[in-house]
Amino acid sequence: MNKTRIVLGIEYDGSGFSGWQVQTHRRSVQAVLEYALSKVANQVITVTCAGRTDAGVHALEQVVHFDTFAERTDDAWLLGGNSQLPDTVRITWVKQAIGDFHARYSAIARFYRYIILNRPVKSALLHHQTSWCYRPLDAEKMHQAAQYLIGHHDFSSFRAHGCQSKSPMRAMYFVDVYREGDKVIIDISANAFLHHMVRNIAGVLMDIGTGKQVLDWMPYLLEIKDRTCAGVTAPPEGLYLGAVYYPEQYGIVKHAVFDKLPTDAKRFD
Repeated sequence: MNKTRIVLGIEYDGSGFSGWQVQTHRRSVQAVLEYALSKVANQVITVTCAGRTDAGVHALEQVVHFDTFAERTDDAWLLGGNSQLPDTVRITWVKQAIGDFHARYSAIARFYRYIILNRPVKSALLHHQTSWCYRPLDAEKMHQAAQYLIGHHDFSSFRAHGCQSKSPMRAMYFVDVYREGDKVIIDISANAFLHHMVRNIAGVLMDIGTGKQVLDWMPYLLEIKDRTCAGVTAPPEGLYLGAVYYPEQYGIVKHAVFDKLPTDAKRFD
């Protein structure tokens, strides 16, 4: 009997979870997904994800893989898995892995979206799905400031104090800030992200957008490499893991957002 590697696309509302990773006595996305897949496989399944998300953070498309001796069709994993999952977690697609595919280590880029509800009153319907800022935000100024982040930089000013990454160096591919009605949206892509990096960037951009800080604060923070100078971490509710990009050889659908990647983008090691 041969072991097969299966790849899944997962979407979830993270508001009812302690984050992606399994934690003792706390509800996690990984735990409910592994429970559902283990039911379908009739054996213990352990999954590996493209990037762990914190408590309250959502995913438009998380990518995971797992290895199993169980012989099931793609539809069995999809339909059977979803029948065992809570309504806030869904498997959206299934495929068998090609070659040496690895959900984390094969990825070239990750894409995150941060959504800010920018109006005087909080939302009764979106309070778990968006961040909120009552002061008017200048999205154009935020976009201009964000362009300083493009390229290969030391992001020490934007990493959490407890970040376990060996290096603060990351390649930022694009950051776009724009307004859609009463929402300001930050779209951001890099080869990989430090702990709380997107939320810390969002917090800085919000301070610039409200006029609390000047536009040139962004390059100053990159240069000083000091997290204590960079202001507050934005709330988790507005953050979404949007998509993950892999080399074409693995047959994972490339989202249009990654058309903006530079041609020399490569896997993060």
